[in-house]
Amino acid sequence: MKLQSRLVLLVLIDMLLVWVSIYTSYLFRFDGYISPNYIEQCIRYAAISMIFCSASLMYFKLYNRIWEYASIGEMISIFKAVTIGCTASYLFMFFFFSPRIPFSVFIRVLETMIIVIGVSRFAWRVLRDKYYKKKLDQRKALIVGAGDCGILIAKELKFNSQSNLYPMAFIDDDVAKKNHQVVGLPVLGGRDQIIEVVAKHDIDEIIIAIPSVSRKDISEIIGICKLTKAKLKIIPKINDLIQGKVTINAIRDVVVEDLLGRDPINVDLEGIANYVEDKVVLITGAGGSIGSELCRQIAPFRPSKLLLLGHGENSIYDIEREMSRLFPGLLLETIIADVQDKERIQDVFTCYRPKVVFHAAAHKHVPLMERNPAEAIKNNVFGTKNVAECADLYQAERFVLISTDKAVNPTSIMGATKRIAEMLIQSLDRTSNTRFVAVRFGNVLGSRGSVIPHFKEQIEAGGPVTVTHPEMIRYFMTIPEAVQLVIQAGAFAQGGEVFILDMGSPVKIADLASDLIRLSGFEPGVDIEITYSGIRPGEKLYEELLLSEEDISSTRHDRIFIGRPITISRSQLDLEMKRLEKVIGEEHSAIREVIGHLVSGYSHVS
Repeated sequence: MKLQSRLVLLVLIDMLLVWVSIYTSYLFRFDGYISPNYIEQCIRYAAISMIFCSASLMYFKLYNRIWEYASIGEMISIFKAVTIGCTASYLFMFFFFSPRIPFSVFIRVLETMIIVIGVSRFAWRVLRDKYYKKKLDQRKALIVGAGDCGILIAKELKFNSQSNLYPMAFIDDDVAKKNHQVVGLPVLGGRDQIIEVVAKHDIDEIIIAIPSVSRKDISEIIGICKLTKAKLKIIPKINDLIQGKVTINAIRDVVVEDLLGRDPINVDLEGIANYVEDKVVLITGAGGSIGSELCRQIAPFRPSKLLLLGHGENSIYDIEREMSRLFPGLLLETIIADVQDKERIQDVFTCYRPKVVFHAAAHKHVPLMERNPAEAIKNNVFGTKNVAECADLYQAERFVLISTDKAVNPTSIMGATKRIAEMLIQSLDRTSNTRFVAVRFGNVLGSRGSVIPHFKEQIEAGGPVTVTHPEMIRYFMTIPEAVQLVIQAGAFAQGGEVFILDMGSPVKIADLASDLIRLSGFEPGVDIEITYSGIRPGEKLYEELLLSEEDISSTRHDRIFIGRPITISRSQLDLEMKRLEKVIGEEHSAIREVIGHLVSGYSHVS
């Protein structure tokens, strides 16, 4: 009923505007005096125009628009509707009535109607724009990017009553926009002006609204924004703009991953599908950070069956539920098993005969493994040996070991055991039909045991944030991009290679801690302190990705390299493995001594 009343009111207003337009046009044409003949014509013309113009406005759905959001599109629709309505009315009068309407009257009626109907529609938009000013409780926002995305965000912030932000200005590198206004907001300069603008206008939050630019540019802009006290937010990706999802709900906080400055990875989908599609794929450690992401990214390549093997029932249950929801048509088998249990692993291979194996199960925590070296050896060395030997025995096509940069010149038990695992599969590869390869990369952001969750907990608790050493650096990668490259490396496998992922530039852990504090809205050293606890057992200041004897070569992918396989004597390796097995229950010093014989470059750091 309310909508019907609104429609009737709008039609009556338009009819009045049509009458006013026609009457004033006759007055102007006849210098203020309309003769009786033309008075009758004016009334008839107005009545017919009211019918034709109202019908035309309805046809163009101008009574179904929300005019507080009116734009150029609505103006064009008004022009079309009024032009058609006026022309139809004039032609009707031309053919059926006399005397003929002066053509000058028709032109003036058309002009007047476009103006008055347009003004009547846009008046509410103008009043709305004047009404929506910054409220006292709203925080000031600076939008980086005065393009389509930035404009959408500015409108959302200005006119959404639920928003606690109000846009004050734009920053844009396009010099043609500088000192101009976009949707009523000034463009105050390029990225080099961000610090000055934030200080001058007392900006509370910066919103980066340029989802189409490269991640390197985003990283550089974030680097500048970090020098201010404003909180950072970002529009995540161009797809959100394309799909119409850019609202204030799409704005998220800037996270550490945004600082890496790497563009999305391009993968060879056909190459991956060739070795995964219609194959039984086994993922060990499937409940872990890397293992679960392997499950998510392999599933779209349509394996005939995906085997999720893990030791922890809760994590396997969680990934099973997630995979069943995301990929309802995929055949899944969840297997609770310990890779140290050789008989159990043999049962799995006997039953399912996997053709592709991703071995992600491992103990990875460096200080913990220093205190429990026997467990690291049992899981990382003999667990890998069990799975790899079964892959060989049951004729798997590919075996991909997830390794680590800590395996290079290791100073920790964890790193040394992963290096032994690499040596094991390289040794097996020389006599097996299975293609055994390892993929070596550094830390992954957000994985279990990584510094990021630990720092976040400390920040939430009010600090201090503890860093082991001010000069400690690490290579970092996001979990999804690391896993994408692991799967891609599997497509390149010929056997025996150690694939090394390009991790970009190393990051200082102290800088990472400072960034996290700033991204959380605090000032390092003022709101939250950073303290240094000293290097822990097994840690070193920096990690390496390549052994000195490994010559590196490129692959078809610009982010994946190959370390030349190192010749390992199988008999010598078997002998050292037997010695290692014997000392598992002995003192830590005895274990480290055997590892020292087996792994060149190993040096214990206490």
